[in-house]
Amino acid sequence: MGFTKPNFPPIDPEEFLRRPLMDRMKYLALWWVENGFGTPRVIHTIYVFKLLFFFILGGVVVATATSHLVFWDVASWWNQPVVYQKVILWTVFLEALNVAGSWGPLVGKFKPMTGGVRFWAKLGTIRQRPWKWVPFTAGDRRTVLDVVLYVLLLASLVVAVAPPGVITPSLAAALPDNTTGLVDPVLLIAPVVLLVLVGLRDKTIFLGARGEQYLPALFFFAALPFVDMIIALKLLIVVVWIGAGFSKFGKHFANVVPPMVSNSPFMPFKWLKRAHYRDYPTDIRPSRVGDLMAHVGGTTVEIILPLVLLFSTNRVITLLAVAGMVIFHLFIVSTFPLAVPLEWNIVFAYATIFLFAGFPAGAGYGVTDMSSPWLTAAVVIGLVFFPILGNLRPDLVSFLPSMRQYAGNWASAVWAFAPGAERKLNSVVGSVPIQVDQLAAMGYDPAVAEVTMQQTLAWRTMHSQGRGLLSLLIKHLPDVDQRTVREAEFLCNSLIGFNFGDGHLHNEDMINAVQAQARFEPGEVLIVWVESQSVHHDYQEYKVIDPALGVIERGTWKVADAVDEQPWLPNGPIPTNVTWSRRAEHGAGI
Repeated sequence: MGFTKPNFPPIDPEEFLRRPLMDRMKYLALWWVENGFGTPRVIHTIYVFKLLFFFILGGVVVATATSHLVFWDVASWWNQPVVYQKVILWTVFLEALNVAGSWGPLVGKFKPMTGGVRFWAKLGTIRQRPWKWVPFTAGDRRTVLDVVLYVLLLASLVVAVAPPGVITPSLAAALPDNTTGLVDPVLLIAPVVLLVLVGLRDKTIFLGARGEQYLPALFFFAALPFVDMIIALKLLIVVVWIGAGFSKFGKHFANVVPPMVSNSPFMPFKWLKRAHYRDYPTDIRPSRVGDLMAHVGGTTVEIILPLVLLFSTNRVITLLAVAGMVIFHLFIVSTFPLAVPLEWNIVFAYATIFLFAGFPAGAGYGVTDMSSPWLTAAVVIGLVFFPILGNLRPDLVSFLPSMRQYAGNWASAVWAFAPGAERKLNSVVGSVPIQVDQLAAMGYDPAVAEVTMQQTLAWRTMHSQGRGLLSLLIKHLPDVDQRTVREAEFLCNSLIGFNFGDGHLHNEDMINAVQAQARFEPGEVLIVWVESQSVHHDYQEYKVIDPALGVIERGTWKVADAVDEQPWLPNGPIPTNVTWSRRAEHGAGI
């Protein structure tokens, strides 16, 4: 792999594209095992530069300069509450602009690299309300009201960060020597209200700003006295960790870690990458090493260490647990996961240090130190409501508020276009060019650009959902080998400016909004879409959708069948159970 050149598979692209689809998937999945996406080092360098200088240095400068602190004197500010608050506000601001997570080439934003703000501040782009029953949210296009609310949200975050802190009575009582204060609680009302209003009209911006995690933090900043605020923030981060850890008990997660490790630019040893798979190249299901990395290095860490941090009153044990969680988040950063949540992981590493080393349970900041057990109960219930609902009814709640980060249990989709039909997506208002055109604009040969995008589809087949989705394509499309097949997460990024691995962002609502302008003919596009697995079922529910006709089939597949198969489906499509079909009900096909 060169610094400026990608590590491209050693194939003739034109000849390769003439192969059957699943032959291509096998080759590219095996290539991924040893090489990952093959991203040139310059791309990783851009991300590291953005993280270190734009996010970390920029955030520290903003937080300290506006609080009359010296940014190079770390000892004077690392445990200052106002700095922590402003770091969170800075992060929300960058996430809401979409220059933090889900940014750049690793998510299919090649040229331009930024999506969110270019779409969310533009009239006529696709807007997706989370719940149709909410009044005053009808429609699927961004209006003047939406743009105004979004711009006001950005402005309110700047207004909250800019002034110096104020000394509140509760802060003075808890930390009488503190002179830097807290962000003025009054200035936090507007960001909280605006994030809710924006989110009710467009879930994309809410999730892009990571509102499911930062909105509670902003609310705690505004509404709670100091000690209660710190304890509530601890409960928030622990719920995020444990929720993510709990979600990884399923069958999906072991399939997530090996492809992630294979894609890490800091893992130079191919033998170590191969060790995460059972018997490369014949069997690339997770090996015992992959399982241990997933469930010991992942699941166990995310459940045990947070509980230690929450309840430990022993300083040494607390600091060891802090170190463990910091290492955990830095490891995730080092793998450059495809949603690239680098800033989020750095914030969580800093939050771990600030909350648990700076305000340990043994110093009066334990769960039992909250001012009222009723308040403790209310905070806990509020924090676990959406994770519980989302695990029981994943159709109602995005996997992000469900706290299933990187659990492998995602709503996902794949689109299959008849020859030439994909270019109709360029007619969608606000859309950047489709990704093969973005690559072509950067000088890529069209065949090379096509193989590059097919690597993302092969990556999807290395996860459980990909095997079910491609099984459905094979069953429904006799001409699947001649179709242009796209992984929907990457496609979604060019259509709405953001995706974070959440299939709810490219469900029927987005499909209908796209169809209104792309105007696909029946049969030109077939979309297979699957919902996350609920915690009490052993199957996933899928839909087959023709944008011109709507849903044409619903059904299920067993999760065990998907995880037990190879990415290239050597035994044919996995079994599916059809629960409804348009053909059976109406006597019409696609």
